Amino acid sequence: MFNPFSSLSRRSRHRVLYPLVSLILTLSLILGTAQVSHANRWINLILQGVQIIQLSNISDRQEVEIGKQINQQLVGGQVKLYSNSSINRYVDEIGQRLVQESERPDLPYTFQVIDDKSINAGATMGGFIYINKGLITAADNEAQLASVIGHEIGHITRRHLIQQMRQTAIARGIAVAAGLDRNTLVNIGVELALKRPNGRQDEFEADQVGLETLTQAGYAPSGMVDFMEKLLNKGGSVPTFLSTHPDVDDRITALEQAIDPTQADIGDGLDNNAYKNKIRPLL
Repeated sequence: MFNPFSSLSRRSRHRVLYPLVSLILTLSLILGTAQVSHANRWINLILQGVQIIQLSNISDRQEVEIGKQINQQLVGGQVKLYSNSSINRYVDEIGQRLVQESERPDLPYTFQVIDDKSINAGATMGGFIYINKGLITAADNEAQLASVIGHEIGHITRRHLIQQMRQTAIARGIAVAAGLDRNTLVNIGVELALKRPNGRQDEFEADQVGLETLTQAGYAPSGMVDFMEKLLNKGGSVPTFLSTHPDVDDRITALEQAIDPTQADIGDGLDNNAYKNKIRPLL
């Protein structure tokens, strides 16, 4: 019988056979454990040359690449960036100071100010963080603003959006055994970034991680509690930044329990007048 591999060296045969065996085994597992429609979708994506991303073990490089695509869609039509260079530079300086003390300092974080007067902030995968100018003016000092940025860094370091994307894909029945294609991931990421559907546990975790980052960066930890209390007691409806989150009183209580009262006001960022001078273009 004719052997198509007979003319190849042992090393060359291994190079050819191993990928084929891996592909056959993968397809067998999918066909044996997943719905036929999902298996067909996976095979079609392979034939189309679409990159499949497995969210359970996504690399930092993939996370940043997808985050860039999500960001491009957001700033390309969903949100409007604020163009004042001094404000953008100030927010970036605070952010980069916090990043150095975060759990994932090697990510290329990008801090952007949104031209929106509502009190809001958000983040997406890969280190992209958004701060509304309305939130900047609502803060009394730099420690309060830094506490929000630290909270958003906490979401990124703990990969909360990635977990939400995976849960969303599974709930909609569009996840396959191998993962998801890049375009689907980007679309889900944009949707989640706009809706801010962080769960209760994610918010508590981002608070605690953010508080630790804030303190390690040399800011007074009281800034985080003070800002939450200010927004909670401002009157009227709860600001957008807190409206989709767990009960604010519970979050404040958890933070107060984590802060040593004797150390609460020790650190940078409590000079209100200095802060007002920094954000003067917004006032």
